[in-house]
Amino acid sequence: MNDTPPSNEDGEARDDRRLDNRTLWEQVRDRIREDILSGELAPGTVLSEVSLARSLGVSRGPIREALGRLASEGLVTITPRRGAIVTELTRDEFIDAYQVREALETLAIRLAVPRLTEADLARLRELHEEMIEHARADRVNAFFAANAGFHELFVTASGNGKLGDMYRLLLDQTGRYLARSLALRGSLDKSIAEHSAILEAVEAGDAEGAAHLLADHIEVPRRVEEETGEHPAVTAPIKTTEGSDR
Repeated sequence: MNDTPPSNEDGEARDDRRLDNRTLWEQVRDRIREDILSGELAPGTVLSEVSLARSLGVSRGPIREALGRLASEGLVTITPRRGAIVTELTRDEFIDAYQVREALETLAIRLAVPRLTEADLARLRELHEEMIEHARADRVNAFFAANAGFHELFVTASGNGKLGDMYRLLLDQTGRYLARSLALRGSLDKSIAEHSAILEAVEAGDAEGAAHLLADHIEVPRRVEEETGEHPAVTAPIKTTEGSDR
């Protein structure tokens, strides 16, 4: 079996993930966003319109539109001389984002608890068990995926669409840094214990208690970052989508 990735006529690696019925720029935006959030495109990476167009098999127009939209989301920074670059967060921006996240999530859980169905509660228990299993197996990325699902369920169940939009934008800006934090990777057991307490309060219908527990839980990554001085965004050489370091 040939493991060599397919390439285009210029010899560059071609992205064979299929595009669908969304507008072309939306598909391109979502593809680039996926690569940013997964860490495939690291903070500081220069995004070449030409290289992206060749890789995705589209013209530069949809690429330019997609990068502009990602800039409005805070995932990409566009400068006159260097073009589009995957945005990096400063230490203060990272902490600020967590303060906003705390406010949004505590509001969400207060709104959600009275609205939760038995199916919602069953899903929360399932996600909690997944976190336990992934932590035991040291599957850190899978742990964070289950963790994100646990938290987002409250946002969805809150019934507040604006809250959901703001929350998801914030996650897109900061979530990619969480899984890269070595300090956070060492605190999975504590995170599971905190989720257990939150789940117990939710099952008891205690919205205020759950909100206070959630606020304490969300502050954990900020405290870790402040105490250790470790910034989750690891500084690396500037790279471009052409594949060379700068």
